[in-house]
Parts: sequence; C-alpha cells; structure tokens
Amino acid sequence: MFDQLAQLEDRFRDLEAQLSDPEVAADSERLTSLARQHAGLAPTVAAYRTWRALGDDLEVAREMAAESDGEDRASMQAEVETLTARRAELEAELLVLLVPADPHDDRDVILEIRAAAGGDEAGLFAGDLEQMYLRYAARRGWRARVLSESSQGIGGIKEAVVEVVGRGAYAHLKHESGVHRVQRVPATESQGRIHTSTASVAVLPAAEEVDVRVDPGEVRVDVFRSSGPGGQSVNTTDSAVRLTHLPTGLVVSCQDEKSQHQNRDKAMRILRSRLLQAEQERQSGERADTRRGQIGTGDRSEKIRTYNFPQRRVTDHRIGLSVHDLEGVLGGELEPLVDALRGAEREVRIAELRDGQD
Repeated sequence: MFDQLAQLEDRFRDLEAQLSDPEVAADSERLTSLARQHAGLAPTVAAYRTWRALGDDLEVAREMAAESDGEDRASMQAEVETLTARRAELEAELLVLLVPADPHDDRDVILEIRAAAGGDEAGLFAGDLEQMYLRYAARRGWRARVLSESSQGIGGIKEAVVEVVGRGAYAHLKHESGVHRVQRVPATESQGRIHTSTASVAVLPAAEEVDVRVDPGEVRVDVFRSSGPGGQSVNTTDSAVRLTHLPTGLVVSCQDEKSQHQNRDKAMRILRSRLLQAEQERQSGERADTRRGQIGTGDRSEKIRTYNFPQRRVTDHRIGLSVHDLEGVLGGELEPLVDALRGAEREVRIAELRDGQD
C-alpha cells in the first residue's frame, strides 16, 4: 500500500509541475484535465504526508520516553500511544482513499424509465419513479429535465428519458439500475386486492462528443410528425426525429420539442450515452449487454427493490435494507438507500483491494 502511496505522491508532484507550465496554462482543455487529476489526488497525498509526519513524531516520542523517567516518562508514553492510535486511524483512511473510484462517478446521468409487467398500473408506477428521481435531483441541487416521454391514457408513462446534470450524479444514481417492484391496491380494484407491478430503470453515464465519436454517415436520420403533446405547431410539422445507429442497430427517438434541431440534439446525447456504455461493456470483456442486464426482462420475479404501499415500506433486496417511509422515498428522500448502497460498494472495493495486497 505504501509503495502505491509513494507513487501517487510522485504523480502529484508531476501534476503540480505541469500546472505551473505556461504552455499548459494556454491549453484550457489540458489544464482542466490536469487540474481535475490534481484535485482528485490531493486528499490522499495530504493524508499520506500527515501519516508520514506522524511517523517521525512517533519515533521522537519513543526515544524521549526511553530516555525519561518518572512523570516525564509516563507523559511521553501517553504521547506515544496517542500518536500510534492516530497513525492507525490514518492507515484505515488511506486504505479507503486508495480504493479505485468508478471513473464515471462524477458524470451526469441519462435515466431511462420504462413500465414493465402490470399493464396500466405499471405505467402509473413508472410515472411515480420518474417523479421520485426528479425530486431527488432537486433535493441535491442538480438540474434535471425530461428529454423524452411517452405517456399513457389513464396517467403515468410508458417510458421516459431524463437527463440529470450535477456533480456526482452517476455515483449517487448508478445503483438505481434494475427492476423496481410495487405492491399496492389500484384505484380501480373494487375488491381491495393487492396488485404487483414492475418498472425498469437504466442509468447511463452521460457521454460527450469527445468520449464517443459518432460518424454521421453511420446514422440514419428520419423526421416525422410528432404525435405527443406540445401544441399545434408540434403536431403539424415534421419536428420529431428518429436516429438509427446502423452499425449497432440502436434507435433513439425524440419528439417533445417544437424544433427539429432540439429533438435531434437530445436524441444524439442519448445515443452517445448508450454507445459509451456499449463500449464499456466491450472493454470489460463481458458478453451480456449492460443496458439489457440493467433493465432485465421486467418480469415480476426480477427485482432490486420493492415499494410496499400497505406496509409503507421500501426494501432494497441487494443489501437487505428496509426503510419504513415510503412516502418520503417517493418524495425524493432517497438518501438512506443511496448512502447504504454506496457504502456497500465501498466495502466490496476495500475487500478487493485487501485481497490484492495479500
């Protein structure tokens, strides 16, 4: 571990030297990249330097304790114990800091929400999830907007694509991927029977043009008349856009804006994010498609979380956590679940790091 820390400190010094170079300062893109790396290493390097300084102080305290007697020796021995405990605490902190972060944690997010099993009730639940994430984003001070939405007649949605812009959005939302299950009595149920429905959520790290180069010649662009709400001008002009990425067969449609240009821009952002995740999948060497793995089939038996209305309980099945505040969770108070899931991820990464050191 300490060899790795020494290497990180060397890298930190190298970044400091580059950041003071006038040529780097004149290149805004490079300057931003180096500054981000420097800021990312700063907490770890600061803790490592403090740990090392404590080691020097500890050595001096031990020498003084050995050379002292009486009250002076007891005082120095107490100092030795204090410094030893503090150094052990710092070692634990450094282990956590060394855990490799997900390189996409700071990215913005594209959320895809779809009604699955359960008919109209599934659509209503999908709409509840969409609102839950919009409220959670607002609580965190993020900017969220609906890029695409397909509603159903009785309320709720068939599917929605939401862009969430904010620092750490992917780190906080990535564990929402999967099948969400609801258990409640529908308003139309005269016998009071509890129905089970599902909706699927996929969380994609937002991709920029520099991340994914899309060859315009490989994208078929179709324009058509919007069928959704938006006013007379939407319904009487060919403003809706459908992009088909020919090499992969991915299809993205957007029709919520009155401008064809705006719809095309939205669709391209979604397409880039899907292509970025496909590239991550290829690089990781996994065979199953990541988005398909996130979404699952939508069958009632597949679930990462259950929202139980009769018991006012939300249970995340991956970590066995139940929160008895369903109204709060649907109101955007996702912190108990998100924090627990992030903590579980961190514990797994720490265990992997320790295994690698053995």
